[in-house]
Amino acid sequence: MRITLLGAGAVGGWLAAGLARAGADLAILARGASLAALQRDGLVFRHGTTEERFRLPASDDPAALAGADILLLGLKSQDLPAALPLIRRLLGPSTLIATAQNGLPWWFLQGFGGPAEGLTLQSIDPGGALAAALPAARVLGGVAHVGSRVEAPGTIRLMQQDRMLFGDPSGRNPEALAALLALLRQGGIPAEPAGDIRREIWLKLWGNSNMNPLSALCRADMQAMLEDPGVAGLVRAMMREMAALGDRIGLPITQSIEDRLVVTRRLGPFRTSMLQDLEAGRRLELGPVLGCLVELAGHLGEEVPVLAGVHGLVRLLTR
Repeated sequence: MRITLLGAGAVGGWLAAGLARAGADLAILARGASLAALQRDGLVFRHGTTEERFRLPASDDPAALAGADILLLGLKSQDLPAALPLIRRLLGPSTLIATAQNGLPWWFLQGFGGPAEGLTLQSIDPGGALAAALPAARVLGGVAHVGSRVEAPGTIRLMQQDRMLFGDPSGRNPEALAALLALLRQGGIPAEPAGDIRREIWLKLWGNSNMNPLSALCRADMQAMLEDPGVAGLVRAMMREMAALGDRIGLPITQSIEDRLVVTRRLGPFRTSMLQDLEAGRRLELGPVLGCLVELAGHLGEEVPVLAGVHGLVRLLTR
């Protein structure tokens, strides 16, 4: 199985290290400082006091890396629409796209059924270009439960890893899914199959859609936010609204809010990816993480005043 990685960031770099340990046929498309670092030093992966270096083929020429069996997208969700021309150049006739982004992916409502079936959310996929070019039948959807960050171009720091879930939303690619999971597990990534990958994405977003934007607004880690009664109350209100939206579209959440917050508290003073992006001056994943929920609620006539209010605040912050 030949794999091309587009975007060796915090999650993409973590997965690339695992695939490299497994001896996978892996190459990375990169540019600028990232490409220079990968070609000079290899992919540097750090965990605790250990450091590994993986010498992997890296190029900025999509023609040299096109036609792999799997194109693994490590880019941030908000960067995918602009990257679509590049993604097209990397695809072969049978290339599958493996995703590992936060938030709702562009393919989420394709073949979904119910009142949200086939909706195009502009906050994720302006004009529906991604959905048209990259249908769900070509996708292996992923959910990364990991804490990692980019310390420098080509250098990834792992803080903690829980599991990496991949699922086949169309049910058409079981062999490719099994092969990808096997490689990841062989390389030390705790990878598991997800029978319903959409539900797993929705459950992760139930936490991300509040913790990420609120952390950007108050510049605080998750422990500090949950220790503040006012912020914790806002978290609960956002979770209640998203749970009601899930009921409406056929994705009910059976876990209680308090049980979910117990799990969140175990992460301690964790700094969310949105807070890290804000401090680094990078664009925020606002549309895929929160704007999509506000937009979806608008399509369905659902009232989500708290989600909409926090979305408006972060939108103004980004300006």
